[in-house]
Amino acid sequence: MSTFAHRVETFGTTIFTEINTLAQRYGALNLGQGKPDFDAPHDVITHLVQAAQAGLYNQYAPGAGTVALRQAVVDHAARFYQLDINPQNGVVVTAGATEGIFSALLGLVDPGDEVIVIEPYFDSYVPNIIMANAIPVYVPLHPPTWTFDTDELRSAFSKKTRALLLNSPHNPTGRVFSRRELALIAQLCIEHDVTVIADEVYEHLLFAPAQHIPMATLPGMFERTVTVSSGGKSFSTTGWKVGWVYGPPELVEGVARAHQFVTFAVHHPSQQAIAYALGLPETYYEAYQAMYHTKRELMLCALESSGLQYCIPEGAFYVLADYTSVFSGTSMEFTNYLIKEVGVACIPVEPFYTPQHVDIGYGYIRFAFCKSDELLRQTQERLLKLHK
Repeated sequence: MSTFAHRVETFGTTIFTEINTLAQRYGALNLGQGKPDFDAPHDVITHLVQAAQAGLYNQYAPGAGTVALRQAVVDHAARFYQLDINPQNGVVVTAGATEGIFSALLGLVDPGDEVIVIEPYFDSYVPNIIMANAIPVYVPLHPPTWTFDTDELRSAFSKKTRALLLNSPHNPTGRVFSRRELALIAQLCIEHDVTVIADEVYEHLLFAPAQHIPMATLPGMFERTVTVSSGGKSFSTTGWKVGWVYGPPELVEGVARAHQFVTFAVHHPSQQAIAYALGLPETYYEAYQAMYHTKRELMLCALESSGLQYCIPEGAFYVLADYTSVFSGTSMEFTNYLIKEVGVACIPVEPFYTPQHVDIGYGYIRFAFCKSDELLRQTQERLLKLHK
């Protein structure tokens, strides 16, 4: 009897689809998936429209990405991080950061290799590793500070370790890893000859005094790091699915070889618009961070009035909340209760953990505050039901 492949037999429906469906069914305010409910900057959209109407960008884009976008990625890395990237063979444009990570794993990791994953992790990481026929090795972050244990990190490295997946600013905890933490990871990667796949999609979403330190800028790490980012979070264009991977040509070539047979090319007009967006002045990024500072405060006020405990995020637009003072049960059970009885949707943490470590994150749920100020105020009103 015909059936699906064994490699996907452990894959259920992604939690984001599941929660979006539930939120719509019950009319809940949706703070689940990390997609803004407001639009991209007007001038960025104007550039998309102009590109689509120009008659030049409606067929396949170059497989590695348009010249304009690859140069914009190079200029952005030089401007913010003083990195010197080759625009010809040091950048490949991907269908969002998710495809960038998948192509990086396919192009840089062999079957049977081990890939270190820091938990809790974005839900596509482990399926990507499995589809690459590699073996995930887990290092958990421990609440309430969401820091890793040094001995647990060291013990995760072995002769089979090929890569480490790093996400900072971190989804779902909101942590921004310190220079000291990153230096230890770098030291171990150099010692064990390990490649870092650095997911930095929230690179511009920081709350003072946190600072984003790209792994590629640490001594000895540029030549063993591929950096993944996208326009989705920085410009509120998650639906455009324009991402990129940059790094040393020797590693980017592996990513590009995989990418060409995963999606081949990315939406052409969107690449032109994101190329423009990456060159926006410093005032844009300042206003962007100020906007999210306001949204973070509204989210924390909503949690404060609800009686839920929370961890103040240092970056990204997520906050983890501890519900154990108001509910007894798993995070999935509480999520269902919150949607159906309170009218607010969140994401349970269970899908972000391997089964052997899920107890570490017991009692936590994730809220995304990339929403309008009005929706966040409405969230506070609804969450008051928990306090009552």
